[in-house]
Amino acid sequence: MHALTQQLKQKMALLCFGSLLLTQQVLAETDFASQQRLLEARVLNNEKKGDHSAHLKPVEKALEFHGVFYGYLPCKDCDGIKATLALKQNNNYLLVTQPAKESSREYYEKGKYTWNEDTRIVVLTARKDASTRQYRIEDEGTLIQLNSDGSQIADGRADRYMLRRSDTVKSREVHIH
Repeated sequence: MHALTQQLKQKMALLCFGSLLLTQQVLAETDFASQQRLLEARVLNNEKKGDHSAHLKPVEKALEFHGVFYGYLPCKDCDGIKATLALKQNNNYLLVTQPAKESSREYYEKGKYTWNEDTRIVVLTARKDASTRQYRIEDEGTLIQLNSDGSQIADGRADRYMLRRSDTVKSREVHIH
């Protein structure tokens, strides 16, 4: 009798644990689903007719351009570099790069960025060594990487050096050109 009770307890515990795991998987939200919810909330917020400008503080133009940008950049020594650039509202940035090869590590770069509305150039200045990177603002959701002097990269294929803002594309998946 004791052995039967012990088996029943084990089976009940396994059944409860399994149902908890299934519940967690069902409740987990994918990255795409949360991006979609955010985009729908933005659209809904923009559709509201109320005038909220009376209680908004003016924002410096350079602080308006922010977001998370994804892309797949060319590389001389590998198949490409997966890049994620987060431009935050407080003029800080985080650039995460990872060469496209098996078990490659991610590289992190933090620093400050500036945005020039006239030239439409974003300049990243690394905190660690004060090196700079420049990107041309193609449109609201696209950045094109430039040479260190601010000129377009010589191979003439600007589309290979493009980072797209996460809310302008349906997926973070990138592909090799």
